Amino acid sequence: MIRTTALAVLLAASIPAFANEAAKPAVDLAKAKEIASNVCVACHGADGNSVIPAYPILAGQGADYITKQLGNFKTMVRNNPIMFGMSATLSDEDMKSLGVYFSQQPRTVAVAPRDEAVVAQGKKLWQRGDFERGVPACSGCHGPTGAGLPAMFPRLAGQHPDYTQAQLTIFRSGERANDPAKMMRMIAAKLSDEQMRAVADYMASVK
Repeated sequence: MIRTTALAVLLAASIPAFANEAAKPAVDLAKAKEIASNVCVACHGADGNSVIPAYPILAGQGADYITKQLGNFKTMVRNNPIMFGMSATLSDEDMKSLGVYFSQQPRTVAVAPRDEAVVAQGKKLWQRGDFERGVPACSGCHGPTGAGLPAMFPRLAGQHPDYTQAQLTIFRSGERANDPAKMMRMIAAKLSDEQMRAVADYMASVK
């Protein structure tokens, strides 16, 4: 009797776990490739290797981060009219699949800093921050090499410097407000235009 009861309790406890697994969106890489080739291609390239400096390179970016951003665009947590239109019809499965698809694509775009003279300044800010301004080292969240951390912190190494600087600028203005605990808004508010440019150029130089 005791064994039967224990088994029943174990089975009951396992049901939510199975339900959660079943509720997770499936990944359909074939469909993701189709969407990328027909929808994303104009700005990001079919494989996520954008050649347009204003649009981010998605190839090799963290899958969870891409999925999160698509969800934020769709719900307008991240305000961008163009991306709202692109994400409006995407299902949870589509967004997850696109995240995985782009994360698996090799980076083939050769990105270079716009100004080699400011790269050293950006490297110092990346590694040490700016104590006087109260700016922490960027590497603390995005990693020493800019590889990022899944979901929360994107890969910035090898990213178009124009795009990186533009994002820092709109974090500072508050136009972009989908950062956890206002972290990037508080940091960007303390950065000068010169520092933003330097960090963006340094990240473009890191492969």
